[in-house]
Amino acid sequence: MGSAQPPGSEIIGVDVPGGALAAEVISSGTEPVLAIHGISSQRKLWNWLRAADPGLSLIAPDLRGRGDSVGVAGPSSTGRHAADMAALLDHLGLDSVHVCGMSMGGFVAVELATACPGRVKSLILIDGGFPMAVPPGLTPEALPAVFQDRLARLDREWPSVSEYARFFTEQTAPLLDPADPLLLDYLAHDLAGGRVRLSGQALIGDATDIFFGPTKWQQLQVPTRLLAAEWSVGAGSVPAYPAEAVARLRAELGTLITVRPVPGVDHPASIMSPPGAQASAELINEALTAGAPS
Repeated sequence: MGSAQPPGSEIIGVDVPGGALAAEVISSGTEPVLAIHGISSQRKLWNWLRAADPGLSLIAPDLRGRGDSVGVAGPSSTGRHAADMAALLDHLGLDSVHVCGMSMGGFVAVELATACPGRVKSLILIDGGFPMAVPPGLTPEALPAVFQDRLARLDREWPSVSEYARFFTEQTAPLLDPADPLLLDYLAHDLAGGRVRLSGQALIGDATDIFFGPTKWQQLQVPTRLLAAEWSVGAGSVPAYPAEAVARLRAELGTLITVRPVPGVDHPASIMSPPGAQASAELINEALTAGAPS
């Protein structure tokens, strides 16, 4: 079982430590934007962005441990993902690009921008990339409990994408419509033989790095645009970036950062819904326009 490959795109494989990383190269009207998905996601996360703006050219990898890259072996971390992204750009012959990252993909984007500063023209971060509040008492050993909704997907065989969609919206993304064709296509790419293509080991390794590892965001030197969802998971929940966190980012980064609050969406819906995707597309186009020769 798998999702259909849309027209105007090519699936490539890139040699990285541990195997071949899969990526979809979507050629359209703009210069290419490297689009990096979140911690339990894969490249079809950008379905909604493509629907909002079909003119965007995207390079959309499946990160190691996810989707078509689920078999890439070895430890997983934001640093390892950033090195994989540099290898992807090398493979495509691209010196530098604008980089869009959602959730954990934002952390990978920040790592790439600071570890390889010449490779990144600007950052578009969708509800991620900057430190999030650690729940009181959280330890690395407790992370499997925090991500139980994701890990539970791995423990069973899914007879249909529709049944998987019901579980997904009930457990992880309550504001999404389980009948949304874009969501069904996204979730179909998760599955092979009824099993979810997600490495639990990679997920926990990445989560450990995000919550407890070092971060280089204060070293950023490129224009950065942050989309901040109103809620985390579900209406009324505490956002990933409350007002005091946004104030700190602005104080530290000054004119380098622009923050766009998006009302009425939570963390998943910040990209997996028409309002979130439209706001994301607008930020990407702002970055492309600002970076274009006058």
